[in-house]
Amino acid sequence: MNDSDPCPCGSGSTYAQCCAPLHRGVATAGTAERLMRSRYSAFAVGDAAYLRATWHPSTRPRDLELDPEVEWRRLVIVDTAAGGEADDSGEVEFRAFWRTLPAPGRARDGGVLHERSRFIRERGRWYYVDGDIA
Repeated sequence: MNDSDPCPCGSGSTYAQCCAPLHRGVATAGTAERLMRSRYSAFAVGDAAYLRATWHPSTRPRDLELDPEVEWRRLVIVDTAAGGEADDSGEVEFRAFWRTLPAPGRARDGGVLHERSRFIRERGRWYYVDGDIA
């Protein structure tokens, strides 16, 4: 991903203006939705370290391997509940569209991950806790 490319989260900004500063640790997400968008972008660019760092320690997996054959195509935010700058918890419902990359002898596949995610803020930082897949 080049800094001048459109950000995968669908904000309309470039990656450099949007999620890259969060991924690089020079900015933090001010809202649960912002964290959700940056986590989606981390999946899209293959940044497992950022995903682990923004996953609450109480639910964080020991290991996280991203599937290099999955291409994340588009993010749609369906709903938010709380999760604002003055909140300590929030929820974000989203749809993340994906497809597998072409490979010899394998048909291209695709689908939608529809989840309502829960987030909490501790010491000024938002963390993903868990979610319910629809």
